[in-house]
Amino acid sequence: MSGKLDFINFMAEAGVLIFGDFTTKSGRKTPYFVNTGNYKTGMHISKLGDYYAERIVSSGERFDALFGPAYKGITLAAAAAASLYRNHGIDVPYFFNRKEAKDHGEGGSLIGYKPKDGDRIVIIEDVVTAGTAVRESMELLKAVADVTVAALFVSVDRMERGTGAKSTLDELRDEFGINVYSIINARDIIDSFPKGDERIAKMEEYLKEYGTTQGDGSLVLSTTQENRPLVSLKGSNDAGF
Repeated sequence: MSGKLDFINFMAEAGVLIFGDFTTKSGRKTPYFVNTGNYKTGMHISKLGDYYAERIVSSGERFDALFGPAYKGITLAAAAAASLYRNHGIDVPYFFNRKEAKDHGEGGSLIGYKPKDGDRIVIIEDVVTAGTAVRESMELLKAVADVTVAALFVSVDRMERGTGAKSTLDELRDEFGINVYSIINARDIIDSFPKGDERIAKMEEYLKEYGTTQGDGSLVLSTTQENRPLVSLKGSNDAGF
């Protein structure tokens, strides 16, 4: 879990992963929050791009370009593309969209690479909640060219139910037939806490209420619940507990 633990500590140190009492947009009371808007330095975006690139390479996905949905996905796609070239010798184009199409200059709603028929596209996002941005991206990309959206990469899978018993990411898998990958998930965060940490119970309770379930209605659990590594989350003392 060392790579995942490094990423968790990186998020905590950047003030992106914080713990306390929060309310999500959907009204759920949650003991943790992922605020990717707190990535704000050159070091942050460089390292973040490295984590995404590592996950992309480890997935084994074949693709022709990276797409970053406006607004947060723009920086993520650029950072991932730069890291793929810098650290893995993989030079792929990236592109992103405007919220509103431009009717002068180069015009259009896409900036950067212009996808063409037959391209395999990978979408780079931060944290998917309801999946609205991804669904809008699918519609946009299909309208531009006859492309295949091969995969979606996110930083954190919260492992929460969407509109039904499945997670939003699972709903996207089923709806569009795409592969979905995360750098870490909620269970990885729980597994990173020292034994006896009060945040374990809070997050377990949250997943018990809102977590994804299997076909038999049982909670989806990790196989690594026991023997959690005795590590601390750097920076977590300033995050609400």
